[in-house]
Amino acid sequence: MAGQIPDLIAKVRTGTGKGAARQARREGNVPGIVYGDGKEPQAINLDYYYLLKRLKAGRFLQTLFNLKVEGQPDAHVICRGVQRDVVKDLPTHVDFMRIHDESRINLFIHVTFENHEKSPGLKRGGALTIVRPEVELEVMAGDIPDHITVDLAGRDIGDVIHINDVVLPNGAKPTVARNFVIANIGAPTGLMAASEEAAEA
Repeated sequence: MAGQIPDLIAKVRTGTGKGAARQARREGNVPGIVYGDGKEPQAINLDYYYLLKRLKAGRFLQTLFNLKVEGQPDAHVICRGVQRDVVKDLPTHVDFMRIHDESRINLFIHVTFENHEKSPGLKRGGALTIVRPEVELEVMAGDIPDHITVDLAGRDIGDVIHINDVVLPNGAKPTVARNFVIANIGAPTGLMAASEEAAEA
């Protein structure tokens, strides 16, 4: 489940427009904007290597941050977009949205699988096929789950795991009403070949 909200350090960016953004990049920063919550948009700069480290850590778009800007009150924000250089794939601009802890937002949440050793199907050589490594959930901004867990205990070859089979964190619900597939356990290649040969015979 959600833990302590991590800090994200930024500085106020003076000036707006392409010229100010280019100047920020020359100085080793990535320009950004913070908007929402009925307040005026705030132009900011983030240190390039600091941001790159955060991005490489993963789950940047699924993390609620405590944005700290000198001279400004702290604000809880979530990233709504990272623009990247089309050639180098490196960040050139970031957008953040201010939100309250009680706000409900849609996020893609990572799916983890446990108890592989307790799955009869996997013990018999079956293969776990993950259809959705992430699922989009509507969650409380102040309680964003780090992941959802699929229990493989008792799962056999041919079993299909749907979103309704998963116990979701309190307050979280799928954004799609359909009972979509998350994963399945397929037969081993040898067993499939034998079944096909038997069917042909």
